[in-house]
Amino acid sequence: QVQLVESGGGLVQSGGSLRLSCAASGRTFSSNAMGWFRQAPGKEREFVAHISWNGGTTYYADSVKGRFTISRDNAKNTVYLQMNSLKPEDTAVYYCAAKLGGSVGYRNLRLYDYWGQGTQVTVSS
Repeated sequence: QVQLVESGGGLVQSGGSLRLSCAASGRTFSSNAMGWFRQAPGKEREFVAHISWNGGTTYYADSVKGRFTISRDNAKNTVYLQMNSLKPEDTAVYYCAAKLGGSVGYRNLRLYDYWGQGTQVTVSS
């Protein structure tokens, strides 16, 4: 079992930055690929970023590429999402998720095995 707890969300002005954290419990964290997804009101949950188990490979949605950076610290059982140059359209609840099966199908939320409760990010214009 893996339990995930997100933190770091909040209200920020357009152009600002936030860093989200996702703390994991469970001894298998370092072997799990991890992802960040987001869900805006009235919209489906969408892929944001993914990182392989050792941090060696990362993937991003086109909408965040160049602005967001995913990273992980396996010693701390934590994955991060650094978000810069935030835009109002980035407003959403952000979820981290653990994927036991490696990075294949990283965009498909149905392939992730464990989810956090989410943290709200609101970007004002």
